[in-house]
Amino acid sequence: MTARSTPSATVLYDIPGPHTRKRHRVYGIVSTVLLLALVGWVIHLLFDTDQFTSAKWSPFEYKGIQELLLRGLGNTLKAFAYAAVLSLALGAVLAVGRLSEHRPVRWVSTVLVEFFRAMPVLVMIFFIFVALKVQPLPALVAGLTLYNGSVLAEVFRTGINSVERGQGEAAYALGMRKTHVTTYVLAPQAVRAMLPTIISQLVVALKDTSLGYLITYEEFLHAGKLIASNLDYDLPFIPVVMVISPIYIGMCMLLSWFATWVARRQRRNPKTEAVGVGQAQPGTLMPGAR
Repeated sequence: MTARSTPSATVLYDIPGPHTRKRHRVYGIVSTVLLLALVGWVIHLLFDTDQFTSAKWSPFEYKGIQELLLRGLGNTLKAFAYAAVLSLALGAVLAVGRLSEHRPVRWVSTVLVEFFRAMPVLVMIFFIFVALKVQPLPALVAGLTLYNGSVLAEVFRTGINSVERGQGEAAYALGMRKTHVTTYVLAPQAVRAMLPTIISQLVVALKDTSLGYLITYEEFLHAGKLIASNLDYDLPFIPVVMVISPIYIGMCMLLSWFATWVARRQRRNPKTEAVGVGQAQPGTLMPGAR
């Protein structure tokens, strides 16, 4: 007969009582009402300033405007794809350098990581674009790669160091080299802990692709700026924002959903599942044992 599990207090969290739960429900209801009131007030302002008039939304019916937005969206996704792949590769290389046993390699990697993490992304993009006279797309991708790659390097290093120390010691005891220990033992176990932070950083890279319009790269935000500033429809800035913002939010949510899906598949993967250990049973004693 098993005892029924009941919630119990922990060191970090006390189980709320009836009065506390009632108070939390009140807080939730009040917060929801205030949020709905804020949304209603914003919608009222939009109607009051004639943001939903047909004159401001009619440009989006033109095929040329639609093609401009689609081309900008494609350029945004292209820049993000390049930056994401290169950032992950650079982060892995710098993380390996920071974990190296060779002091010069470790020092150089540390200096690079700290320097590119401290530099503003926009400054690096402008420097590559203006000083080095690089084309807009490579300049944007290079700036995003240097910054996000240095941040991901710290994520990788911290994730690998967070794995239980005994895992690496056991692998070394079996005669494995450091490269094999990191690749086959530490990294697979650290992926679960690192995945949310990696996806969060990739979302930052996706949003930072909008900086490309400052160097005349024709990405999604640049296309919206052209529509809002070059059409004689009473400057439809708000409708353009209302079209572009949900698409950016949707892409970020899709990226987060992909991370959740990958994490769920990892939990079901037999290579990463924990192996159940049966209870100890009486067995044959070894020779000489009593």
